[in-house]
Amino acid sequence: MKSFDLSLYLVLDPDLCRTYSMVETTMAAIAGGATIVQLRDKKAGTEGLIRIGRELMDAMAGTGVPLIVNDDIDAAIAIGAHGLHVGQDDLPSRAARERLGRDKIIGLSIEDEAVARKVDQGIVDYVGIGPVFATPTKPDHKPAIGFDGLAELIKIAGLPSVAIGGLKLEHVAPVIKSGANGLAVVSAICGQPDPESAAKRLSDALKAARS
Repeated sequence: MKSFDLSLYLVLDPDLCRTYSMVETTMAAIAGGATIVQLRDKKAGTEGLIRIGRELMDAMAGTGVPLIVNDDIDAAIAIGAHGLHVGQDDLPSRAARERLGRDKIIGLSIEDEAVARKVDQGIVDYVGIGPVFATPTKPDHKPAIGFDGLAELIKIAGLPSVAIGGLKLEHVAPVIKSGANGLAVVSAICGQPDPESAAKRLSDALKAARS
C-alpha cells in the first residue's frame, strides 16, 4: 500500500550539501519535519546515485519517510527506493510504471496546461508543479508560473501536488492557499547552517497555514 505525505518535500542538491553531506542533511531535515526526500544528482551517474541512494535508504530506515529518485529508473530499482520522479524529457510515466510495478510511487513534473491535461491518473501518483519562481538550482527550467498558474495547474491535473521552484519559508501560506498538498524545497534546507531548524520552521509554517 502506497503511503506518502507531500507536505515538506526535500530535493537534495549535492553542491549545496557540502558542509553537511546529503545523508546528514536528510536526517536533519527529517528530524525537523521533512516528509519525503528526493535524490537528485545529475552529475553522479547511475553508479554514483546507487551508492548514495543505498546510504540514504540505510539511514532513513524506520523513519517512514519515502526516498524518491529523480529520473534514473535503473538507480531507483537497484537502490530499492520507494519511487521515481520523472520530467517531461525523461522516461515516460507508463514505461516507468511497467518496470517499477504498482507498489512504487511515481511523480511527474508539470510545467504547463498542455502537460497537465495529459496526465494519466491511473499511472501517476503525484505531480510536481512549477517552477513557481525562477531558481538557480535548475537553470534550464521553463518560465515561472507564479501562484495563479500553480492553482490553475493543480485543478487541471487533479492529482496530489507539490509546488516547486524557488520556494522559501515566506511562500508556505500562498502555496497551501493555491491548493497544493505541499512544497518542494532545495536551498531552503540544503546548505542552511542548521538544516533541522530550517525544516522545522517550514514544517511549523505548513501546520499554521492549514489551521
